[in-house]
Amino acid sequence: MNITLNQTDSTNAQLKVVLEEADYAPKVDQQVKEYSKKAQIKGFRPGKVPAGLVKKMYGKSILVEQINKTLQEEISKYIRENDVKLLGEPLPEPSQEQIDWDTQKEFEFNYAVGLLPDFNLPLDKSVEGYTIEVDEKTLDEAYTNLKRQFGKTVNPETSEQGDFISGELKAVEGEFLSKTLIPTNRVVEGQEQFVGVKEGDVIRFDIRKTFGDDDSALAHVTGLSKDEVADLNGEFEFTVDKINRTEEAELNQELFDKLFGKDEVTTEEAYHEKIRETIKENYEREADNLLYRNIIDTLTDNVEVELPTEFFKRWLLVTNEGKLTQEQIEENFDKYLRELKWSMIKNKVVEENELKVSNEEVVNATKEKMLAQFNMPEIPEELVESMNNYANQYLQQDNGRNYIQEYEQLLAEKVLAKLKEQVTVVEKTITAEDFKNNSFE
Repeated sequence: MNITLNQTDSTNAQLKVVLEEADYAPKVDQQVKEYSKKAQIKGFRPGKVPAGLVKKMYGKSILVEQINKTLQEEISKYIRENDVKLLGEPLPEPSQEQIDWDTQKEFEFNYAVGLLPDFNLPLDKSVEGYTIEVDEKTLDEAYTNLKRQFGKTVNPETSEQGDFISGELKAVEGEFLSKTLIPTNRVVEGQEQFVGVKEGDVIRFDIRKTFGDDDSALAHVTGLSKDEVADLNGEFEFTVDKINRTEEAELNQELFDKLFGKDEVTTEEAYHEKIRETIKENYEREADNLLYRNIIDTLTDNVEVELPTEFFKRWLLVTNEGKLTQEQIEENFDKYLRELKWSMIKNKVVEENELKVSNEEVVNATKEKMLAQFNMPEIPEELVESMNNYANQYLQQDNGRNYIQEYEQLLAEKVLAKLKEQVTVVEKTITAEDFKNNSFE
């Protein structure tokens, strides 16, 4: 066997593989013998089919199968032993001559190869990060939302601002008629019409003026789609059936237990501190995610590396046959290039820092996600074995795809954590309210 790599330029090469009979014949003969033991052919007892007959009947398919298998194994071995940095996999070049599988003994195969050159990480670039201060407005909103979330619904006789009023909505002109629920806080004009009403009262209003340009509010009130309400207008009548009001939960031990577990918090001071800590942790997690996106964007935008772009396009087309067209590849090629650059950066960080993810880390991370899903702080002793079995079953599903996804996610987290240490992070202090109101696109 002879394998040669001929580099045509800095990012492209031709890989030639020449197979001689000695490279594949023993494997073909062995496979024929295996077929002879298993083949069921009329006139022969199981396991007694002559090898010559099997070779005559199945020899060509066995030959093709073994040559393809040998090619894959030997090319992978060559790439690994020679530390060739490839983009994707080698792509077979069309053969100039038709292969004669019946008589040919020596075979030549040629492949196009995309090479990934070495490069330097642009770690001299600075990245903006955020330190979040929990302001009083954010805290007050959290307190109010929690009290409402865990409050109880009552049905007063007379409506107030903020109530939800259920009833029948119909067009004054036209056939529209529907049972609906009107949130009074979505009314932008004429709110006084919806305050102080009781069962049986009829409210007449211009639906477009009442809900303004908020098509989502109109869709909610009418039960129609956003497209259907786009041109909706005119006079409507609403007959009040029931007033719905959420009374805020009291700040007591019952609320504390619902939020944090039995007797985990027992005083108002501890409640306020716990809420502040939770909000701060949530915003710090969001700030970290934003910082990581900034790191990815900054490094990807500034890395200087020459890539085999034409090979990359061809590789995308071949490996996504039937899923991507040439036009789609051209249209989205900048995105594919960015993804490739980030993959190269990630692999370089892994290699230079010898980052690894253990099986134990994968299993533990999976169990932590399961605990979070069931809102459990830790695994009860009697459920430890069941949880371990469930986690292992989940990771083995779909031929281990879940395991690979969890592994890759943990590895990416380690890469980003390492890069966070290596780049200069310029911290900007910002309130939670300002952070929430900024899109950071």
